[in-house]
Amino acid sequence: LARVLDGERLSDADALTLMQSRDLVAIGAAANEIRNRKANPGEVTYIVDRNINYTNICVSDCDFCAFYRNPGDHREGYLLPNAVIFKKIEETLAIGGTGVLMQGGHHPDLDIAYYEHLFRSIKERYRIHLHALSPPEVQHIARRSKLSIPDTLSRLRDAGLDSIPGGGGEILVDRVRQVISPKKTKSAEWLNVMRYAHQSGMSTTATMMYGHVETLAERVEHMRRIRDLQDETRGFRAFISWTFQDDGNRLGAAVPRETMPTSFDYLLTQAVSRIYLDNIDHIQSSWVTQGMKIGQIALEFGADDLGSIMIEENVVSAAGTTHRASAEEFVRAIRGLGKTPVQRDTLYREVRVFD
Repeated sequence: LARVLDGERLSDADALTLMQSRDLVAIGAAANEIRNRKANPGEVTYIVDRNINYTNICVSDCDFCAFYRNPGDHREGYLLPNAVIFKKIEETLAIGGTGVLMQGGHHPDLDIAYYEHLFRSIKERYRIHLHALSPPEVQHIARRSKLSIPDTLSRLRDAGLDSIPGGGGEILVDRVRQVISPKKTKSAEWLNVMRYAHQSGMSTTATMMYGHVETLAERVEHMRRIRDLQDETRGFRAFISWTFQDDGNRLGAAVPRETMPTSFDYLLTQAVSRIYLDNIDHIQSSWVTQGMKIGQIALEFGADDLGSIMIEENVVSAAGTTHRASAEEFVRAIRGLGKTPVQRDTLYREVRVFD
């Protein structure tokens, strides 16, 4: 920790040592010091936006997902009509929202023409940031449309796609992916979508969903791959990690309850991510999976951002976690730490400062 605070880059072996440590207070203090060097020590940011899950029809069949439905499920499967998506965007704008996070399943019938028409229709009507389509969705669209990844991204960007979320990252180690999501994007493919997005001028976020079948060393390997690509492209603006939610999915039945990550494990992992990912400016607290109390504490363990108020959220809640919060609760939680709340947009530009 002393070497890191002196500016030395953390090695994989050192990161693993920290992951195995029980000295949460010292590691959290170092992460907080680094956070304060990278972001305004007196401020905490958050965003008002909405998750729009445009379809839950998916062919990937991931063991950890309780949200998806198989093609042909006419009882619970859905594809939102454009009019419903427009109404959700209008509701977001009406309360001061600045963006939407659009993700869905890998629908077998949707090619690039669907997304181009949808994105153009949104941009013609609304001034809003489209943070949409995880790398696996981009790859699915490319394959379905018989296009290369660069051509797919170029056409989506021209239609109105502004940036790409880090969904589908899970753990970027193929041993793990073969267990939890064998039909979905491999590690190198996920990274390649992000590489092409960055090269095309789009910034993205990176994520890690952990606490299932991965080892601590594999968590470090995941972060190394993110850090290496960031060294190459500088395209990741934020990193968000969260714990596996075990309700209503096949993987939950296979992971022993006693091995599930605790709040201690969450805070430790987030703190190590802040220290290790020395080339990523922003770390988001995952209050959606941890609850607002731990989400608030995480702001003293390396996080500088509270993420979204989540006007709507369907994927994590399908797995049994249904924490909710309002902008007022965000402001109260941030002020409770003696910091100034700042509403931001998707690109971390200031929208409103709460004096």
